[in-house]
This record gives sequence, C-alpha cells and structure tokens, in this order.
Amino acid sequence: MEKLKLHSKNITSDNIDKIAALFPNCITESEVGENGATELRRSIDFDLLKQELSTTIVEGQKERYQLNWPGKNKALLNANAPIAKTLRPCREESVDFDNTENLFIEGDNLDALKLLQETYLAKVKMIYIDPPYNTGKDFVYKDNFAQSSEEYLIESRQTDEDGNRLVANAESNGRFHSDWLSMMYSRLKLARNMLKDDGVIFISIDEVEFSNLRKIGEEIFGSENYIGDIVWKNSSKNDQDYISIQHEYILCFVKNRSLTDGEWKERKEGLDEIYAAFKTFHKKNGDDWAEIHKQALAWYKKFPESNPIYGCKHYSWMDERGVYFPADISGPNVGQYVYDVIHPNTGVVVKAPSRGWSCPQEKMFDLIQENKVHFGINETSVPCLKTYLKDTEFKSLTSIVFKDGRAASKRLKQIFGENIFTNPKDEEVIFKLMNAINISDTDIVFDFFAGSGTTAHAVNLYCQRKNIQCKYIAVQIAEDLSDILKTATGLSKKVIANAIKFLTKLNRPLTISEISKERIRRAGNKIKQDNVEKEGIDKLDIGFRVLKIDSSNMQDVYYKPDETTQTTLFDTEDNIKSDRTEEDLLFQVLLDWGVDLSLKIIREEIEGQNVYFVDENALAACFVTDGKITNEICKIIAERKPLRAVFRDNGFANDDVKTNVAQIFKQLSPNTDIKVL
Repeated sequence: MEKLKLHSKNITSDNIDKIAALFPNCITESEVGENGATELRRSIDFDLLKQELSTTIVEGQKERYQLNWPGKNKALLNANAPIAKTLRPCREESVDFDNTENLFIEGDNLDALKLLQETYLAKVKMIYIDPPYNTGKDFVYKDNFAQSSEEYLIESRQTDEDGNRLVANAESNGRFHSDWLSMMYSRLKLARNMLKDDGVIFISIDEVEFSNLRKIGEEIFGSENYIGDIVWKNSSKNDQDYISIQHEYILCFVKNRSLTDGEWKERKEGLDEIYAAFKTFHKKNGDDWAEIHKQALAWYKKFPESNPIYGCKHYSWMDERGVYFPADISGPNVGQYVYDVIHPNTGVVVKAPSRGWSCPQEKMFDLIQENKVHFGINETSVPCLKTYLKDTEFKSLTSIVFKDGRAASKRLKQIFGENIFTNPKDEEVIFKLMNAINISDTDIVFDFFAGSGTTAHAVNLYCQRKNIQCKYIAVQIAEDLSDILKTATGLSKKVIANAIKFLTKLNRPLTISEISKERIRRAGNKIKQDNVEKEGIDKLDIGFRVLKIDSSNMQDVYYKPDETTQTTLFDTEDNIKSDRTEEDLLFQVLLDWGVDLSLKIIREEIEGQNVYFVDENALAACFVTDGKITNEICKIIAERKPLRAVFRDNGFANDDVKTNVAQIFKQLSPNTDIKVL
C-alpha cells in the first residue's frame, strides 16, 4: 500500500520524465549545489537534446559522464536523416508471397530500419541481433551521409574506391572502436522505436565490445532498462594465450521495465529424458524405491556437469506420485516449531532439525498422512519434505547457457549438405529466449543482422512447437562473398569457397543474403517434413516475402529555370520511374501510409484494369495511366468502402475527372482517405 506523498507535484521532475520517455539517451547526471556542497542529480543533457532536434551537427558538448567517441554526433545525425528509398517486392525469390506474413528484406539494415519506422513503430515484441564482433577482420557498415545526391545514390551500393559497400574495420585503423560504435549507435537508436512498450532486445557480442555495447545500450534504452547479460558457453577450445575464451554474451534490454512482465520462465532441459529413465527404473524394480534411488544416482553420474540433466541430479528419489528430491524441512526461525515426530517404521522419535520444524504440528501430521515427508531408514536422520519434479519444471531464465556452437554448425551443414557458413548462431538458443519472454500469436520477432537466417529458422520452429503464428522480419545486406574470400584465411576461406560453389550450382548471386534465404527455405521444408503427422502442420507459415531496398519509385529530376526546355518538361511529365511495376508502387504506398507490409494482397480486374486490395479494405490501389481511370472504376472501388485509396495522377484524363472521382467517394465512401501518386 503506497503512502500519500503529502507534497505538491514536482513539475521539473515530471518534465524530465517526459523527455526521458522520448529521448532516454538525453538523461544524465550532473552536480548541483553551492558553497562546496554538491550532489549528483538526474538532469537533461541539453547539448545532446539539441542534436536530437537538429538536422545538422551540433558542436560543443560540455564535460559529463557518458561514452563519447569521434563520430558520435554524426551517428546520431545519420539515424535521424531521411532517405529517398523504397522496398521493391521480389516474388520470384519469395516463398508463398500471397499468403505469408514473414518478411525478408535485402539491403542495408540502416535503410531498412528507417523505412520500417512508421509501419512498425512500437509493434515489435522481440529483437535479436548478432552484429559484427569487431575482431579486426569483421566488416562494418560505413555510413557516409554528408554527400551530394549523386554521391549518395552511389553510396547505397558502394562506399570505397573498389566499389565495395562494406569496408574492413582493421585493428590498425585508428577508429577501430569508433567506427563500430557509430555503426551500432544509429541502428540501435532506430531499433528502440520499433519495440513495443513491453518489448525486449537481445544482442549477441563477445568480450571486445561488450563494455562499450552495454554503455551505448544503457544510453539509448536507459540504464534502468538493462536487464542483464547471459553468458553463453559455446566453445571448449584451448588455443589462446593467457585465458582461453570459451564464451560469448547476450545483452538484454527492455523498452520499459515497468511495463515488462519479469516472469521470464523456461522449462528445465532434460526433463523428458529424466522421466523416461525413472519410468524404466520403476518398470524394472516395481516399488523398490531404494533400488530405484540407487540406479538413478548411477545414471546421473554418466552426464557431465555442463549437461542440464546433471543439474537435476538431486531429483534422485521416486514414489507413487513421481520423481522428487528430499528438501530441507527446518523452520526459518530458531525454536518456532518444536515438537516430536515419530518415525512411521520404528515408532521412535526422529532427530529434529536444529532450528525446529518449518510448520505447525497439525500441518506436519497432514503431510505425513499424505506421504509427502521423506523419512530415513530409521530415526537417526532428519526427515525431509518431498519436492516433486513435476511441480518445479519451470525455472527463471538463467544467466549461463551451455550450448556448444559446433552443434548449430552441424545442423546447418545437414540442411545444406555441406559446410557453407562459419559460426552460425544456434536456433535453439533463440528459441529459448523467445520461450522465456512468452512470444505469442501475432507477435513480431525482428533481426536486422540476419546472417545465415537463424532467427527466422527459430521463429518457424517456435510456431511449430507452440502451435501459434507469430512472424518475423529479417534484414540482410547482399554482402559479396567474392570480396570476403579475398581477405579470408584458414577454415573461413574454405567455408566461403564452399558457399560460392554452392550458390553457383543454384545459379544464384554470390551473396550472404542468398544463403540466408536458402537456409530459411530448406529449414522450413524440413520442419514440415519432420512433423508431417502433426495436426495443423499444413497451416504452418514457412513462407516469406522478399523485399529489396532500392531508390524511390519517384523521379528525382530537378532543373534550374534557365535549364528548362520543352524536352525536359516532357521528360518530367510522368513522375514515376519507367522501370517500376504496379507492385513496386503498391509497396511504397504501404510504407508511406504505414500499412503492415505482410497483409494479404488481392489483385482484381475491374473494368479491364488492375485494382489491388490490401487486407480486403485497408487500402485500394489503382495505378492505371493515360487517363484510363473511369467513373465506373472509382464507383466500384468506393462501394467497397476502403479505408484508403490511391491512384496515379496521370490516370485521370483531366482535372474534371479527378473532381468527379472525389465526389463519387464523398457520396459512397466519405471516410476513405484518397491520395494520388
């Protein structure tokens, strides 16, 4: 029960809270006071707030506690800078394009994050990313935005003199950490906007940038929203000097801790094997509980300490109710419950715990009658309380995960038939994270460093096992494997060469994104094949829509007044690029209007012209040209009462026709929002 505050409202504090909700990275600590008496108080970083609200770089920040690096302001400006790009659908590379609710976006993830901001603002339940680890050999995105329009169009495909979109972040580079921090900062800023209020982000990282990643994460999400880190013991290698690193980290932040359910539970691993073993012991030994206990102890010893089954070794007893372990039955307070307990077999008073019993005598009597107290062979040992495994199957998400990375590589090799990707993340670990935060129907899982497609694979597994239909958005740049091969060494070079041969056989582009898509296709098919007898498996959505980032569909031609001629006027008569399809235009409209990109799209023919309906009546689009939009077409569309309708401007023969169309909608569907391209 909360106490009355008995004081007036602290307006300054409330205002800081409001700014913190919008710009958590602008909250800091500063010294206040006078005459030598100072204290640290929560305050606003006004210089950083100015940068958030500015379209140019703001210089001159004051000294304060925060992580700074060369290029931080540029990274912030880059996160906020608009782009003139769109997403173009690619049906031929998609799986079940018309029905799937999953998205695979090919292109720079910073562009993808910007394009998705309005459509998926506060709609994503979980983000998992496995960014480059900045080992000195990794590649990072080089975001150069202070360029002319022509240079920026080139930048969307390449950034260096050799035409590479990605540049090596060699450790000899003086900006070794700064480049990586700038790359991550702008992307995490945008990613936060997409999380639901109870959303969660998990980020895989190693020891090189762990501390820096935590600092920028706390700046962007707020230090109070840092949940913790999971140590993933994924290796047993012993080939390094001083300390052999055998683990990675998964950092976890939430959007708003006060709105997030902290009951992150997971079913203990190995339970099915334990139950099966005890079933065998019982079948062999009947109700000889002592012999079952003896065999169980021997069975548990077969497992290494890293195996989750070994962690349940104290559940070594069994009775008619099931598997249990004898728990401490002593009371929390010395001398609170002191009385005699009789051993049921010897009839002698048993040894009592030094602190006394955990419950009153009447309760103890009931427990004994219900056979929920474990007695020793005689009165010389203290009895225990039976704690059954079936009642403790779930535990909190633990900070240590034992999962050998070689297992994921082996499963991926089975999917492809050969080893074509180094160090893939484990889909079972991502499943574990999804399960802990209780991903449910309609939730969205987002991965903007898709890599080999592990997150998409994990989502499909999760939907199959849980019998639900959550969905994913995966983003991966078309990183050229031929370029990576030039700098690769050792096993990595061999694996990349295998990948190039594999994609060449399939007649596919030699890019990582092609591996991602092929992995998702094959993994989805395997899930269905492995569960062909499961009820409802035919409804499992293993498809995905491929959308590729490209320049805007709209013409971007500008002329000075003295350069305008009759020829240039005719060139700009149509404001849409000639190589763009109707579906290209439709997806740009969906983006501009903030409509879900996974909604079902139906193409109908009305009066001989194509009309697209998104989610039945969420949007109607007719992109006919040359004055072919008729009153009859518009009347039929208006009678469907769509929430939104869009037409091409040159689809109207003249302004009178356009006015008539507006009147038709005003009469038949007055609430429809109408726009033209």
